Amino acid sequence: MAPGMFKRIYNFLMSLFWSKELDVTMIGLQNAGKTSLLRVLAGGEFTIDSIPTVGFNMKRVQQGHVTLKCWDIGGQPRFRTMWERYCRGVNAIVFIVDSADREAIPVAKEELHDLLSKPSMEGIALLVLGNKSDIPDHLDVDQLIEQLNLKLIDHREVSCFGISAKEETNLDAVMKWLIARANK
Repeated sequence: MAPGMFKRIYNFLMSLFWSKELDVTMIGLQNAGKTSLLRVLAGGEFTIDSIPTVGFNMKRVQQGHVTLKCWDIGGQPRFRTMWERYCRGVNAIVFIVDSADREAIPVAKEELHDLLSKPSMEGIALLVLGNKSDIPDHLDVDQLIEQLNLKLIDHREVSCFGISAKEETNLDAVMKWLIARANK
C-alpha cells in the first residue's frame, strides 16, 4: 500500500463518521467587514478594497473535522430583509459591527433586535463581533454589550468578542466558539 494511502483512507473514514457541518450566517451593516472576515477565516488574505456584497456569498471553512458553511449576507438596507431567511435554522448567527463607527451602532442595534424578535430566530446562538479593533477609539467589548443592549437578549446563547479581520486579532477565539457549536 502506498505511504499516503492509509492516511487518505483514515481521513475518509473519519469524515464519514465524525465530521460535522455547521451552518453559520454572517450579518451586519454594510462596511462592517463581513466579507473580509470570511475571506481571512477561509485562509485567504485581507484586502483593504473589498467590494460590497450584493446579495450573498457562501464559503466553506474547514477546521479539523468541522466544516463551517458560512453565508455572508449583504448589509445594505435593501438586503436586510433577506437576513431572516438566511438565519432560519442555522447553528449560529454571527453579527458583525464596525466597532470604530460609533454613528452606525444605533442602527446596528435596531436591526439586530428586530431580527431576533422574529419567532423563527428563537434559540439560535448569537456571536457579536466588534470588528476593526485595530482602529484607535473603537468601542471595546463592554461598550458594545451596553450600546447594543446585548444583556436584553434572552432565549439563546450570546457572546461578544472584539476582533480585527485585518490584523487577524482574536480570530482563534471566534473559531473555537463556532466549533463548540458542533458539539452541542
